[in-house]
Amino acid sequence: MSLVGTIMRTVFTVQTFNKSLADLIQSARAGGQSIDSHLQGKPDNAHNRQQMRHVIGIERWGQRRLQTVLGEPAIHDEYNGYQPDEELDLATLRQEFAATRAKTLEIVHAIQQKGVADTATANHNDMGDVSLKLWVRYLTMHANFESKRVK
Repeated sequence: MSLVGTIMRTVFTVQTFNKSLADLIQSARAGGQSIDSHLQGKPDNAHNRQQMRHVIGIERWGQRRLQTVLGEPAIHDEYNGYQPDEELDLATLRQEFAATRAKTLEIVHAIQQKGVADTATANHNDMGDVSLKLWVRYLTMHANFESKRVK
């Protein structure tokens, strides 16, 4: 694990320590709504499109990692291949993000239904094997932070 990964893991572990999974799911849901509101009326330019492609790509990459808890084979890849098409306009990317966040929450719900939410881990390239709670926090915070760069 890299130094950056160790720092990230420590920060997210502290942030999730006194939070229930339900709290983190609600935060992810609220974050998605906040991002949607933030994107409303923003100009459709290359910078904003690239920023949202990055946000969506990371979220989809995280989904694939979480799906290993549901039986998908483990994979070690980067987020680039999960980004939406670069030709999509910002309005379409806004819809893509909403659908992507909804899919993340569906995967988390499926893990809960499987009965392993408290013990489940999935691998992150920099942080190693981390808990479901940490993954939900990471994806929420990443999207919240990076989407603010859409101006």
